[in-house]
Amino acid sequence: MAKKPNDGEKVLATNRSATHEFHIIQRLEAGIVLTGTEVKSARLGSVNLKEAYARVNKAGEIFLHNSYFGPYEQGNRQNHEPRRLRKLLLHAREIRKLGKATVSSGTTIVATKIYLKKGRIKVEIALAKGKKLYDKRESSRKREMDQEMARAKSSRYE
Repeated sequence: MAKKPNDGEKVLATNRSATHEFHIIQRLEAGIVLTGTEVKSARLGSVNLKEAYARVNKAGEIFLHNSYFGPYEQGNRQNHEPRRLRKLLLHAREIRKLGKATVSSGTTIVATKIYLKKGRIKVEIALAKGKKLYDKRESSRKREMDQEMARAKSSRYE
């Protein structure tokens, strides 16, 4: 019997600071419009989402801002611009819903990860609300307590 190709997701880049800076309300999967050299660069893992966010324009389209796709080394003069706007592909009702949520309630749309799914590059975006300083302190305190409990539990059973 022939072995099936792996159809699982391969994560190309994550935005780890997003969960530290924001309360994640809802996550969505979106397609992204890329050029050939951007796809090759992403497959090599030269993508950065640290300050990436999405914004809905007046025409009802959603674009990814501040994402960095490193230049492809064999890309000659047709190489892409590393920090250009990239269109995201979502259903119209999803775009309208995200647009209304960002205008009214003070939320933003952050890119949380880029991954490969069945040969296609997808972006996970999240509707998020910014954390206050005391929220950040509280979440780091909670994470430290959980780590300490896990250490104590593992040392107890040894």
